[in-house]
Amino acid sequence: MTTTPLRIVLVDDHALCRSGLTDLLTHRGKMHVLAATANADEVLPVLREQKPDLLVLDLRMPGTDGLTLLRRLRAEGVDTPALILTMSDSEADLAAALRAGVRGYLLKDMEPDEVIAAIGRAARGELTVAPAMTLKLAQMLQPGGKPSDRAGMLASLTEREREILDHVARGQSNKAIARALDISHDTVKLHVRHILAKLNLSSRVEAAVFAVESRAAGELPDAVRDPGRDHGRPPSH
Repeated sequence: MTTTPLRIVLVDDHALCRSGLTDLLTHRGKMHVLAATANADEVLPVLREQKPDLLVLDLRMPGTDGLTLLRRLRAEGVDTPALILTMSDSEADLAAALRAGVRGYLLKDMEPDEVIAAIGRAARGELTVAPAMTLKLAQMLQPGGKPSDRAGMLASLTEREREILDHVARGQSNKAIARALDISHDTVKLHVRHILAKLNLSSRVEAAVFAVESRAAGELPDAVRDPGRDHGRPPSH
């Protein structure tokens, strides 16, 4: 069964970034980049006429920054979902972007495959945040849920799943977790899917928030277990 390629519009003031991201999304991501521009004035007609699945915005650009442009588009009645792709790992910038209603917040130093996957998730309706920003997001949110509910759901996780959940809460990508625990990337992905299913969550961002709240309530240990444990290897010093 063939699927329709996701249709993306890019706005970034750096020509090299626009070109590189266009090639990445087109050739490796199998997406259709409708337009890639540094000119905010060119965006509105494209969004109205082409109705893309996602608008990818740089945060800081001369003249009009990404969030100002997004507010302007919303005022014009354009409701295209938007995602920020930036160098800024500032908690304040993350908070401002989420208040503006973005679908995602990614960092330009992420792995290319992670950027492709995150843009795909955002275009399909999921909130997605760079792994390095998940802990900051969790700290911004008010604790929610009853402790007894969290404790019960945590009890459904295996020891390995709890360990991986702790790494997720620290903002680590699947590849980083695989390296830390000396297991395959595919194994980590499978564990993450099981964790989300058992906790009734839809994204690793929600899982990170869940873990931080559980840790604050004393329901999840604060430190990640030594990766050498249970694998027949002595701990490194």
